[in-house]
Amino acid sequence: MKIVCAETVLLGHEAFSLAGKTEVVPDREITHDHLLDADALIIRSKTKANAELLQGTPVKFVGTATAGTDHIDDAWLEKRGIYHCSAPGCNANSVSEYLVAALLTLARRHGFDLEGKTLGVIGCGNVGSRVVGKCHALGMNVLRNDPPLAAVMTDPDFVSLDSMLPACDIVTLHVPLVKHKPWPTERMADYTFFEQLKPGALFVNAARGSVCDYDALLHARAGGAVSRMVLDVWSPEPALRPDVLEMADLASPHIAGHSYEGKLNGTVACYDELCNFFEIRKEWNVAASLPAPDVPRIETDCAHRDDEEVLHDIVRQVYDIETDDRLIREAADERCEIDRARNFDALRKNYRTRREFHNTELVLRNASETLRRKAAALGFKIDKT
Repeated sequence: MKIVCAETVLLGHEAFSLAGKTEVVPDREITHDHLLDADALIIRSKTKANAELLQGTPVKFVGTATAGTDHIDDAWLEKRGIYHCSAPGCNANSVSEYLVAALLTLARRHGFDLEGKTLGVIGCGNVGSRVVGKCHALGMNVLRNDPPLAAVMTDPDFVSLDSMLPACDIVTLHVPLVKHKPWPTERMADYTFFEQLKPGALFVNAARGSVCDYDALLHARAGGAVSRMVLDVWSPEPALRPDVLEMADLASPHIAGHSYEGKLNGTVACYDELCNFFEIRKEWNVAASLPAPDVPRIETDCAHRDDEEVLHDIVRQVYDIETDDRLIREAADERCEIDRARNFDALRKNYRTRREFHNTELVLRNASETLRRKAAALGFKIDKT
């Protein structure tokens, strides 16, 4: 069996070479010719699995090591009898940690407290539900909007955008890109959306670039409807609009979900599905593939310190989001759009190893029980001695 695997699939060769002959190809360079003798294709979001790529090939299995699937033409694949799978929820914790890092950073930078602020979470699936939990732990009031979930659940706490937007100090998007009714999300953050916002709100998009109209966002920022912007996704990618980047307080190259665990979970999901589909014995030892965390332990004295100050210092040691902000601005410092796009892709391809919070144990000296609970709710291990 032959497997073609995109280069950015974490440990792709190590995993899939145990199942068959594996050819690793740069994501945007995978062509129809690569698949003429292939049985399976493993990709991430930079490769589009559609008729142009797969027509006339013997490929029977397509797996994407991502939670999102808008780069897969599932209707065409199903019509041709090609099995396909994704990795829903694989990077949900990673994105929620990204949001925590962003909010703590902006709160420290601009001198405000997160506790007591009202946060609107739009999209409460795998990612949004984790965001809700972590932000509750930080003492924030959280409003939730998710019409598809509200339609199938009896939970009375979902609210409409009309009632959410005027009430929120912070709004964060965690929806998939959906182009069809009844609940399309493409360009949902448009001029009308921003006109409804509480003046001076902080806006976060770590979902998909196309769910936001960036011209409308810039208009809202210029008019004061939006006071701060955190952007991880862009439209279109890998192109990068310098005018949008310049106005963002924190920016990154679509890496919110790129923790080591987030990417590895995607590979594991595809490997398991491939082995099940082709009835191959699973031989990959995933645990042996995990590197030691860079920051296994943090000791800090919490006496006479604000909880959010302590949490910001801890989170920054594990994941310094300002490094991503600096790198994307350096990468965008090109006059040529092609060069900016190339640099954007390079940042994602060569993204540093970023471990999730649960790999770090905290020794919190002179900490209140409230602070300990907050840190544990964010995912850290707490030394109880």
